[in-house]
Amino acid sequence: MTWATCDHGHAHWGRRGAAGLLLAEEGRVLLQLRARWVHRGGTWSIPGGAREHGESGVQAALREASEELGLAAHAVHVRGSSTASCGGWTYETVLAVPTRPLDLHDHSESDGHRWVPLAEVEALPLHPSFRTAWSAPDSAIVAFVADS
Repeated sequence: MTWATCDHGHAHWGRRGAAGLLLAEEGRVLLQLRARWVHRGGTWSIPGGAREHGESGVQAALREASEELGLAAHAVHVRGSSTASCGGWTYETVLAVPTRPLDLHDHSESDGHRWVPLAEVEALPLHPSFRTAWSAPDSAIVAFVADS
């Protein structure tokens, strides 16, 4: 994958856009500690990454969650998504809930993961883009977690 430059001149990972999987359960969200060697390593976010050719946002989010945490796609139910756009480049946050107990394992891009209560998310060192999405006044992702 490569970096893309949007119409505003900002650099984004993935020339076809990117997607991530936001899993919520009982007012908690599954967050991943990004490995130190990746861009913005040492911050908390959701598993995700660049979309591949012909891949939908849901497919990309599930693939990335599998690659980064070993998540089995059949263990979640997708309820919707929220898309952010920046100068023609898009990031789709796929909103899902687990359908069974998850068997997660940190792979190379992950230094850890945990279920974080809604009230504790903002206190973490969040990936800057995730913090922006999470802190938006009309954040669909926060509302989704609150209603889970």
